[in-house]
Amino acid sequence: MVDVQWKDKSGRMRKGVANLEDISLSGACLQFDQAIPLQTDLRINYPKGELLGKVRYCVYREIGYFLGIEFDPGCRWSARHFKPQHLLDPRRLVIRSIQRASKRAN
Repeated sequence: MVDVQWKDKSGRMRKGVANLEDISLSGACLQFDQAIPLQTDLRINYPKGELLGKVRYCVYREIGYFLGIEFDPGCRWSARHFKPQHLLDPRRLVIRSIQRASKRAN
């Protein structure tokens, strides 16, 4: 979970909590309980800092709204500063798969 902040159409500062679904060097996907208009500036706060970006997509799925956030130029995510515990590292999956296949072959 991450805290998010943005200004609504009237200029009022809004806050909420979102589920971080995915993150990369240049953007993130958040699951949120409400729609946020495209191009809205958004701030993602985490324990050691913040990420700034714009809403690039907002799609409703059965369980809520999924927001695609493109980070602002010069604002990049780094696993050294913020590594969500629930995110899956595909490299680790491949390594585990290879290790299991090796054990079965022996």
